[in-house]
Amino acid sequence: MSGANLHDSQALTSWPYRRRRTALESVFSARRLTAPWTLCPSTTDQDVVNEWLTWGAVGMEGVIYKRLTEPYRPGARGWLKYKPRETTEAIVGAITGPLAAPRTLLLARHDTGGDLQYVGRTTTLAASASGSIAPLLTVSSDEHPWTAWTFSAGWGSRDTLDVTLVQPDVVGEVGVDVARDSAGRWRHPVRWHRPLPDLSPADVPRIEPR
Repeated sequence: MSGANLHDSQALTSWPYRRRRTALESVFSARRLTAPWTLCPSTTDQDVVNEWLTWGAVGMEGVIYKRLTEPYRPGARGWLKYKPRETTEAIVGAITGPLAAPRTLLLARHDTGGDLQYVGRTTTLAASASGSIAPLLTVSSDEHPWTAWTFSAGWGSRDTLDVTLVQPDVVGEVGVDVARDSAGRWRHPVRWHRPLPDLSPADVPRIEPR
C-alpha cells in the first residue's frame, strides 16, 4: 500500500509524503487492517533509526529514507536506501580473470563442519588491488574443495562464471553489508580491501547460517 489513492477515492499523489503517510495510517486505523496488510514502521527520530540499523542479525538490511515534502511521482525513484556495512575477513577460493591480474575474487569461509563454502564475490578489483593480490595466489591442485563446482555470475545474471580455483590459503579484509541468505552467503557484491598475510584460514569467522 502506498497511500496514493486510498483516501475517499481521491488521488493523493500531489500531497507531500508526510501528509500521504498520515492518510495511510488513518486507513489502517479506520479499517483495522491486519496481516497480510502491513504498514512499515516510519520515524523521523534519529535515535530510532540508529537502533534499527543494529538489527542485522534478524535480516534488517538497512533503511529507506524520503523527503517529507516530496510528492509521489509515478515511475520516478523518490527514495534512497542506506545499508550499514562492516569490515570482516574471508578466504580467497577462486578468481575470475588471469592469475597474473585477477578481475574478481570468489570468497569462502568454513562452515561448522569444517567444509569450505562459497560466501560471495567481490566487485571488479582496481588495478592496484589486483596487482597486490596476484603474487599471493597459487593455482589449486585437483584436491580443491570446489573442484567440479559451477558458479553463477549472480546479481541478476544467470551466466556461469569462468573461474580459476586457487589454493584457499589467502585471507583478506573485505567490506560487506549485512544482507545474507539462509546459507550465510552475502547477497550483495563484496568490496575487497586488502590481503591479510598475518592471518590464516583458521582465523576467519565461520559461516553463520540463518
